[in-house]
Amino acid sequence: MKNLLLMRHGKSSWELKVSDEDRALLQRGITDAKLVGEELSSKGLEIDFTFSSPANRALHTAMICLRQLRFPLDRFKVIPELYDFSGNHVIDFVRSLSNDLNTVLIFGHNHAFTHIANSLGSQYIENVPTSGFVHLKFQNKTWAAIEKGTTVQTIFPKHLK
Repeated sequence: MKNLLLMRHGKSSWELKVSDEDRALLQRGITDAKLVGEELSSKGLEIDFTFSSPANRALHTAMICLRQLRFPLDRFKVIPELYDFSGNHVIDFVRSLSNDLNTVLIFGHNHAFTHIANSLGSQYIENVPTSGFVHLKFQNKTWAAIEKGTTVQTIFPKHLK
C-alpha cells in the first residue's frame, strides 16, 4: 500500500520584484502552514520521506510544517522537477520513487496538486487551496503501478480557523 501526501505551498506575495521561484510567503501563508502542520501532527502519520519543490514558498512551507511534525531533515530532499504546475513531472517523479518508501509527503504547487488529487483520488476537489493538504492512498505495492486511489482526507486552513 502506498500513501501520497500533497501539501500546496502557503499564500505567497506578489509585491516584491523577484522571480516566481523566489516569491516569499505572506504572514497568512506562514500562519496557515503552521496550522495545517499542527493538525497533521495530531494525526500521527508515519511518513517515510518528504520532498519539496525548490521554490522559496514551497521550501518555507515545508520547513514550517516539518517543524510541527518534528520530522528529521535527513529524510527531506529538494527536487527541481517538483517545480511543476501541470502535475506531469510530479506524477512521473512519484512513479519513480523507491518502493522501500510507503508514505511520502510532497510540498509543491497548483494546478499540479489539484490535477493530481482529481486524477488519482476518489473525491473531486475544485481547488487545493494554499497550505491545503490531500492524502491519497493506493492499494498498489509499487509506485510505478499507481493509478486510481482513494482520497483519505483533506485538510484546508479555512476548516481549522
